[in-house]
Amino acid sequence: MEYSSYNVNTPQWREITVGSHLPAELRKLAEIAHNLWWTWNDDVKKLYCDLDPGLWKEVEQNPVLFLEQINYEKLVALAHDENFVYKMDAVYSAFKKYIDVEPDHQRPSIAYFSMEYGLDEVLKIYSGGLGMLAGDYLKEASDSNVDLCAIGLLYRYGYFDQSLSMDGQQTVNYKAQNFGQLPIEKVMQPDGKQLVIHVPYADSFVVHANVWKASVGRIPLYLLDTDNELNSEFDRPITHHLYGGDWENRLKQEILLGIGGMMTLKALGITKDVYHCNEGHAALINIQRLCDYINGGLNFGQAMELVRASSLYTVHT
Repeated sequence: MEYSSYNVNTPQWREITVGSHLPAELRKLAEIAHNLWWTWNDDVKKLYCDLDPGLWKEVEQNPVLFLEQINYEKLVALAHDENFVYKMDAVYSAFKKYIDVEPDHQRPSIAYFSMEYGLDEVLKIYSGGLGMLAGDYLKEASDSNVDLCAIGLLYRYGYFDQSLSMDGQQTVNYKAQNFGQLPIEKVMQPDGKQLVIHVPYADSFVVHANVWKASVGRIPLYLLDTDNELNSEFDRPITHHLYGGDWENRLKQEILLGIGGMMTLKALGITKDVYHCNEGHAALINIQRLCDYINGGLNFGQAMELVRASSLYTVHT
């Protein structure tokens, strides 16, 4: 039996991001939701909770997901509710007054590197004490008006959730994060594409990391993500789990955070007075800085002295 043959072109796939639509009068809610300022502001949380307490609990107090799932007809009605609009405008006014303050340039500017940040349960990029310290550090830097930016990794599965089985044993559960439903945004280039950092590793291979930004009040937190189609199946999992995988993957994470983090700042045109390494996970920032200074014309001794004078290291224990 003969079968007809078909010649077809290789499909050309394009990524399309679909978002929910808010009435124009309520777009301030989306702007606030995408800045983690709400994590330490009770008035904002109450504003969202009062709209639909059941849904607010169901989405685990994630305002981005909340606005995506709330009934649209209800939003249209709220847009014409003078009492609600008044409350929203008051919260938004406080938000803009806070955000629009210029950083204090009388103090040294800082680039802060950490493997984890405990900002809120919504953003699963932390596990314990180190992350909570780093998260509080960013919030306090924002409130204190410090000229600071931060670098970290965006984990697809984060750290595990734990539960107990029927016989009392700990059960480990990993749940993938949908980045489109988190209070983060892509860092875009002038050509309209997401910024990608190409990080050199051993044996002459390169890992490609997408760059995202989480706004923590006045502080930008840039997060690197290797779970993309530019990488091989061996490199995509580098940012799957916080402290996950074998020792090789841990080293890959530290290269990404330290060297990739410095490359990210360079790509964004960001320079700071002090480079703060929270624990030893990001220690390779100093290797990259040495290389950059030497490539810029300094000799090794001069580069070493400059790196020493502008480096800060803390251990949270």
